[in-house]
Amino acid sequence: MNAPFPAAQDSTNQAQRRRWTRALPWIGGGLLIVLILIGLWPKPQPVEIAAVTRGPLQVTVNEEGMTRLKHRYTVSSPVAGLLKRIDLKPGTLIEAGKTVLAVLDTRAADLLDARTQAQAEAQVQAAEAVLAQVKAQQKSAIAAAALARRNFERIQKLYTAGSVSRQEFDAGELNDTRASQDERAAGFALQVAEYELQQARALLARGTNESASGEPLVITAPVSGKILKVFQESERVVPAGFPLLEVGNATDIEARIEVLSRDAVVIEPGAAVTLHKWGGDQPLRGTVRVVEPAAFTKVSALGVEEQRVYVMVDLLAPPEERNTLGDSYRVEADIVVWSGQSVLKVPAGALFQSGNQWQTFVVEGGRARLRAVSVGHANGLETEIIGGLVEGDRVVVYPGDGLADGGRVRAMAVTGN
Repeated sequence: MNAPFPAAQDSTNQAQRRRWTRALPWIGGGLLIVLILIGLWPKPQPVEIAAVTRGPLQVTVNEEGMTRLKHRYTVSSPVAGLLKRIDLKPGTLIEAGKTVLAVLDTRAADLLDARTQAQAEAQVQAAEAVLAQVKAQQKSAIAAAALARRNFERIQKLYTAGSVSRQEFDAGELNDTRASQDERAAGFALQVAEYELQQARALLARGTNESASGEPLVITAPVSGKILKVFQESERVVPAGFPLLEVGNATDIEARIEVLSRDAVVIEPGAAVTLHKWGGDQPLRGTVRVVEPAAFTKVSALGVEEQRVYVMVDLLAPPEERNTLGDSYRVEADIVVWSGQSVLKVPAGALFQSGNQWQTFVVEGGRARLRAVSVGHANGLETEIIGGLVEGDRVVVYPGDGLADGGRVRAMAVTGN
């Protein structure tokens, strides 16, 4: 067979090259259009995604306050006389009935006439009545503390066996601690009542004994504790009823928290309290004893008048855990106003309002779907979900303004799984 002519083959190759040369602009234009479309195609937005979970949720009122001694006693001059210099300083430890706080030279000024003697006798009778009442209250506090201790011991056994919940265990522990604190407070009140009776009897005896009235009047400590303040240190003549010192039991400390009146209406006695930033390594547990019924006006740092209410908190932590906490120390309190154990919840940043309806973006198949939800309690970090979501749903946290219903999203960070 003869080979094709070289001239004919060259003509064929040239024709093919011309066809490719004419097609190259169209091919390049098509590739350019494809690249432009790829560049303009909307990219998935990077978002933070969180899972809808179940767990505990607490709603708290967070405010500042100060500590103060629950029981303090102002020692006053029972009669007029010359007060000798007081060398004791604040912080000095004192013992009830033994530590000498002050010495008065009465120069027989405490001798009683018929009228003042009758008044002194009445004071003794009143002190005896108060002492009897305090003794009865102490017996009641001791019995309540013993009952609370027995109940807590039973709850401990049931909790170990798995028959009661953690919430019931915590409630029993709280009642036991509170009853123990009430028992200690009753003992302190008994010391004060006994001191009042001793003082009243001593004054009556001095007022009717002329030889005894010429001797200096020695004033001893009414309770065991510490000296808080010395009102009069130098020697001087003082009238009857003049305050000399303030003493108290440094272990009986409570906290006084200032809250807004709108928050006070939802705080109930017995509510759990956690005290932070008091100076110790661990927060202190407490419980609300009383919410005072009267509010007061206070100007905030921004110059806004606010109606505030005092909430009194009993500390449940034993004294050895807070032995450095003193009177008028600053604390920050978290007061629990609502709590739940198995609550369907999402991060608060996943929710936003559109009109009167709460909404969120749910991630489904790589796209964000707008969904209306019903919300319940919230603490600023997490929000209870009543309807619209189920456990395991994934929602967008802090959605941007550019995110729309059906938009493609890409998980930048995932939390709550």
